[in-house]
Amino acid sequence: MSRGELAGRTALVTGGTAGIGLESARLLAAAGAAVTISGRDEERGAKAIAEIGHGVRFVAADLSDLDSVASLARQCGDVDVLVNNAASFPGAPTVEQDPASFERTFDTNVRGAYFLVAALAPGMLSRGSGSIVNVTSMVAFKGVPGASTYSASKAALESLTRTWAAEFGTRHVRVNSVAPGPTATEGVAAEWGDVNEELGRALPLGRTASPREIAEAVLFLASPRSSFVTGSTLHADGGGAAV
Repeated sequence: MSRGELAGRTALVTGGTAGIGLESARLLAAAGAAVTISGRDEERGAKAIAEIGHGVRFVAADLSDLDSVASLARQCGDVDVLVNNAASFPGAPTVEQDPASFERTFDTNVRGAYFLVAALAPGMLSRGSGSIVNVTSMVAFKGVPGASTYSASKAALESLTRTWAAEFGTRHVRVNSVAPGPTATEGVAAEWGDVNEELGRALPLGRTASPREIAEAVLFLASPRSSFVTGSTLHADGGGAAV
């Protein structure tokens, strides 16, 4: 994508201090957008800003807390591109799932994203333009043992993608999702360990994705290059959706 293609646009990437979020913020900034990244850890936020450089700022926010979500929306103001990337992804068999972990996953992955969209979409609708990209997961579509809570939360976000596309489309606000397959991020490695690599080897492409590869899909859906695309899921999963 040419530099400057998103010049004059503002973008918010939640969970933007590492992994897919960090790489998405990097690409959006390189395309000319003024980018805000959010996360819970201010130290990681400062590191991310230093790494990306120009055109990026950090706002501390916990998407599982609705007061924090509201504060984030107020601090960001008008947003042209929203990337809902922040996520909690605990792994546990259903019969061993901790209720507190279950609630935090849905509070972050579904409720937080929902009310952030509810706060920011009115501005997009009034301007008659905007792009919302939800980062979901291959496991929203496939059964993976131990991923029941995470899978269900991402399936909910997939449903919201289609609903929001139908609600907002008449005012030229597009809503799409990227469903990554197993991706080599620090967070996934810490939670899932070798299972992530095993899932990657089972794909037609036979490997995990890099965060940059998923971020390229996010950038496409965020940009004018996907101007006639809404309500769609881009399966960036190494062929996982095909088998």
